[in-house]
Amino acid sequence: MNVLIAISAILALVGLMFLGSMVRHVRRGRLLRAGGSATACAASAGLGTAGILIFMSYLGYERLTDEQLVGVIEFSQSAAEEYTARLMIDDQIDRLLTLRGDEWQLDARVVTWSPPATILGLEPVYQLERLSGRYSSVDRERSEQRTVHGLAEERPLDLWSLARKFPRFAPGVDAFYGTATYLPMADGARYRVTLSRDALIARPINDQARNAVGDWGRVAE
Repeated sequence: MNVLIAISAILALVGLMFLGSMVRHVRRGRLLRAGGSATACAASAGLGTAGILIFMSYLGYERLTDEQLVGVIEFSQSAAEEYTARLMIDDQIDRLLTLRGDEWQLDARVVTWSPPATILGLEPVYQLERLSGRYSSVDRERSEQRTVHGLAEERPLDLWSLARKFPRFAPGVDAFYGTATYLPMADGARYRVTLSRDALIARPINDQARNAVGDWGRVAE
């Protein structure tokens, strides 16, 4: 990643050099040379800006090493099949979100790298995408009211969006995929969510959650 910053800085300096050259040519009446310098300046500035935006987007994702804690989510029931979910992420984000249904689902985006991107020091990264309520019954899932909350921040240039829309222009992206986990909601239930290199994993961490998962498993059977 330091290499990407250095390349962007060099491109910015090159752009400034071409800008100075363009000004000199304009003053001397060399309009053709000024036009060439202006084109080179725009190209260098554009590439440098793109590199900086990609770097800023990369910083917006969390590094993914071994299985690591993403956050904790707990539920309090506010009405029949309606819950308030408290989503706590890295001791920095604490949000209260309303979910309808009998299950919750958390989705995340994952981006991994291959050469030549790996020589830039890039590590696999992830970003939480959405939290939603769902119903265990497929028929109810089709007919009942759905609740979905976006968790990903909108950016002018996003790694995930770039890899999806322009895969040919993202040769260093090895894989970009979505992963999700879902479990039952219950009053007082509390879950820990982790992310491995393959998938999101949710585990119950109190009796209410363990009982809900146990009942859920028997219902599924």
